[in-house]
Amino acid sequence: MTGPLLMGAVAYDPKVVTIWDGFRRWFDDQDLAFDYVLYSHYERQVEDLVAGRIDAAWNSPLAWVRTRRMAPAARAAAMRDTDRDLTSVLVVRADSTLEGPADLRRRVVATGAVDSPQGTLLPLGLLEGVDVAVRRFEVGVGLHGDHIGGERDAARALAAGEVDAACMLDANHLLFSRDGTLPAGRTRVIAQTPPFDHCNMSVVGEHPLLERFVALLLAMDYADPVARPLMDLEGLTRWLPGRESGYGALEAAVGRTGFYDERGVVTADGYRP
Repeated sequence: MTGPLLMGAVAYDPKVVTIWDGFRRWFDDQDLAFDYVLYSHYERQVEDLVAGRIDAAWNSPLAWVRTRRMAPAARAAAMRDTDRDLTSVLVVRADSTLEGPADLRRRVVATGAVDSPQGTLLPLGLLEGVDVAVRRFEVGVGLHGDHIGGERDAARALAAGEVDAACMLDANHLLFSRDGTLPAGRTRVIAQTPPFDHCNMSVVGEHPLLERFVALLLAMDYADPVARPLMDLEGLTRWLPGRESGYGALEAAVGRTGFYDERGVVTADGYRP
């Protein structure tokens, strides 16, 4: 007898339980046997996916990079519409004389946690070859930047004049300017990364229900009164087919920093999820 399709998700916030409990009921209404398990960090989730202990994983972009290194046949089955074409920015105070990354030579740059793609790994690529002092804000290590507390603390340090620049997701720069973390109109962007993709539903191997699971995700309708509040919590208006072309810059950053080796072994200095 075929068991339910089992998906992994990382509990970066209490709302994760609300989201996937709701989706589990939604899948049950569609006659799909579905269940999920929660992880405290992405490294164990990736290992369980590759070992076949779960059938799908709602992965961060960094977790996807590791998954592909450990299981080259893995595929990105689906992603949110909001996971495509994101950018990160290098932000300074509006009254700063700094105009570009080269001007930060021998200055202090704040970042998110060591494992944050958008708050650390990708934006630091804008400073390659520039001698800077990096001040990391290690909030939610192991959550791959899903907990944006590190970026928020970096923004606060910038606003307080403790650092010369801060790295963050472009959307978070806007959020922090709206919610008062950064004074509205008092910061400006001096560099921006090329677009990159974020989370995806990663799969390795096969399960009899896998294709129907993906098909139901792609057919989920934002007009559905049951699905809509869950989609709002998960930050999307529709699921899209997964694509694998938006992770090249992160692959390069992982290689540049030695975060994982070619087989996906964690080699980042001092990283303890």
